[in-house]
Amino acid sequence: MSLEHKNTGECFEQPVQELESCSWPPNQGLDPYQSFSDDGSSGAHHSVQHLEQYCTLESSPGIHNSSSTASFSPDGSPISQPNYSYRSDLHHSPDNTCGSPVSNSCVTDNEHELKHMIKQLETAMLGTDSDNFDIHAMTASSGASEVSIEAERWKYMMEMIARGDLKELLCACAKAIDNNDMHMTECLITQLRQMVSVSGDPMQRLGAYMLEGLVARLASSGSSIYKALRCKEPAGAELLSYMHILYEICPYFKFGFMSANGAIAEAMKEESRIHIIDFQITQGTQWLTLIHALSARPGGPPSIRITGIDDPTSTYTRGGGLEIVGQRLHKVAEACKVPFEFCAAAISGTEVQLEDLGIQPGEAIAVNFAMVLHHMPDESVGTQNHRDRLLRLAKSLSPKVVTLVEQEANTNTAPFVPRVVETMNYFLAIFESVDVNLPREHKERINVEQHCLAREIVNIIACEGPERVERHELVGKWRSRFIMAGFTPFPLSTYVNATIKTLLQSYCDKYTLEERDGVLYLGWMNRAIIASCAWGC
Repeated sequence: MSLEHKNTGECFEQPVQELESCSWPPNQGLDPYQSFSDDGSSGAHHSVQHLEQYCTLESSPGIHNSSSTASFSPDGSPISQPNYSYRSDLHHSPDNTCGSPVSNSCVTDNEHELKHMIKQLETAMLGTDSDNFDIHAMTASSGASEVSIEAERWKYMMEMIARGDLKELLCACAKAIDNNDMHMTECLITQLRQMVSVSGDPMQRLGAYMLEGLVARLASSGSSIYKALRCKEPAGAELLSYMHILYEICPYFKFGFMSANGAIAEAMKEESRIHIIDFQITQGTQWLTLIHALSARPGGPPSIRITGIDDPTSTYTRGGGLEIVGQRLHKVAEACKVPFEFCAAAISGTEVQLEDLGIQPGEAIAVNFAMVLHHMPDESVGTQNHRDRLLRLAKSLSPKVVTLVEQEANTNTAPFVPRVVETMNYFLAIFESVDVNLPREHKERINVEQHCLAREIVNIIACEGPERVERHELVGKWRSRFIMAGFTPFPLSTYVNATIKTLLQSYCDKYTLEERDGVLYLGWMNRAIIASCAWGC
């Protein structure tokens, strides 16, 4: 999630939310030729002819360029587009090399010849008296049954469209894509385009970006769209403004970082030399409040060294390199009279090695994993499990504390359709909370949602394998990973958590905070959005 860091249930891994709210057309079985995604889910692989029908963004060159409701203009702003067109003549087949519609007479001749061959086989096997085994009657009965099933499916779809339930239609479209049912998919996408809007209510706005993800999946262009959205993001102060708006109006992100800072301050209360290793520092805003807090420590402030790790491609969020973060933190530390040193490590988390961290003897180490581990590929993606490798690396440092702040969602190994449902339920809570604090007519709201949320939604829905980088896990799964790496739970600061609870009262009463089994859950109504916890050696 494009926030300060780059994006309830029991403390055991929970299944993706049940799909009861999403109904499927009856008798919609799996296509025998469909393939499966890296997560074991079935994924659509389509011919060029099909891809031409669904491609929506200019990020897929060489393919018929149609547009979608949530497409983005060259200047990076979302624009509404008319429905794209489809090839309506279903008789045009890839096998029809002449380029003309399939001949009905040809079909009739082939059918007559086939029946003749079946009759010959029947006679050879059963003799001339086959009154008790009428293959033709069975074939006719089977054909009638198939027609009946198909009619029932389309009747169900028309009833679903008449109900106008956007959630239900998005789920049905995902299911149709998963089953390689292109005719059903086409009809549902056409209908959905009339129902979504980047300037509508929370579900309409979320639906616009989810539909973009579904269409991108069909065109196998999800990764291109993900990268294109990054490239089109505004640079420097403008993007920082969008991130700051979301950071302020969605307090669960800010309070998640505050909870992590409280655990670090508690673990370091007796230390004179502190080294914080932040595996994705982005703006470094998280550390401003910690520097202030440590400057007021009885007996004087400790010396602080921060190693800031961040992928060089993230410079667009700062308008420059990591030196900008270092300069900003230096100014704050100087004003607070705190001895301070900043070490920049402009590398991806997947590339970090022990020698990149600049460990020095005698310093107390804190490791911060805030909104970063879900970007690390694990065992479900390939042989290089960087997610667990980084935890083992952190353990080898013998840190005083390791903090984890993550989005409480299950999108890593969930099959495609449950993943779509989980994405819808999770982000709907965020869009609803944005709606409470940022009026729909606010000129910056679309920019905030597009630049800070849409990329993640598209990536989760449209991409598979290494290209799907947004792979969230629930606290239960993170707990298992930390325990396997040799960590034990570290208590959060009761004082800081109480302070967060007090501050939360100044926001809408639909925001929730719950501490359970050593984990702080921050959410919206009955949905946990962010989970924060800490670990020790």
